[in-house]
Amino acid sequence: QVQLVESGGGLVQAGGSLRLSCAHSGRTFSMNGMGWFRQAPGKEREFVAAISWSGGATYYADSVKGRFTISRDNAKSTVYLQMNSLKPEDTAVYYCAADVRGAGAIASRAYDYWGQGTQVTVSS
Repeated sequence: QVQLVESGGGLVQAGGSLRLSCAHSGRTFSMNGMGWFRQAPGKEREFVAAISWSGGATYYADSVKGRFTISRDNAKSTVYLQMNSLKPEDTAVYYCAADVRGAGAIASRAYDYWGQGTQVTVSS
């Protein structure tokens, strides 16, 4: 069993930055691929970024490429999402997810465990 707890969300002005954290407990963190997804009001959940178990592979949605960076610290069992140059369209609830197969993936169906989410609001 895996538990995921996101933190770091909040209200920020356009152009600002936030760093989201996802603390992982349970099954060995270093074996899991990790992903970040988001869901805006009235929209479906969408992929944001993913990282493989080793950190050797990362994937990004086109909408965040060059602005967001996913990273992991296996010693702290934590995955991060550094978000720079934020835009109002980045406003959403951000979810962390764990993929026990280790790859990290774009498709939400590949993930086995999900956190409760953290709200990010970007004002114009």
